[in-house]
Amino acid sequence: MEADAERQTWDEFREVVNMTPSRLDDWLGTAESRDAGQHDGGGESTGHASGRQIVDILRKKKGDLSDPDHQHMRKVVGYVRRHLAQRPSGDVRDTTWRHSLMNWGHDPLDTGK
Repeated sequence: MEADAERQTWDEFREVVNMTPSRLDDWLGTAESRDAGQHDGGGESTGHASGRQIVDILRKKKGDLSDPDHQHMRKVVGYVRRHLAQRPSGDVRDTTWRHSLMNWGHDPLDTGK
């Protein structure tokens, strides 16, 4: 059963994370990325920290993923799905909504992988 749950987590994670590790890593280096999201105490935003974890997960072999990796993958899936449901109207190209999603590995303007 556990292998099935891990496989489902992986499939759902790969479905919502549509940025490559290098593209996400490049994005995380931008001012727009650092400015987006909730900043607790003025430090790094939750989404930005998540993005760094996502890059690490994407660079691992599937068999090398730990329980904390799987836990974070489930968190990413939930966040992206909830955030997508809150899409604002109009052009989202340069919005905090899109930037927050990109910190979590999902570019809503990227329709193909």
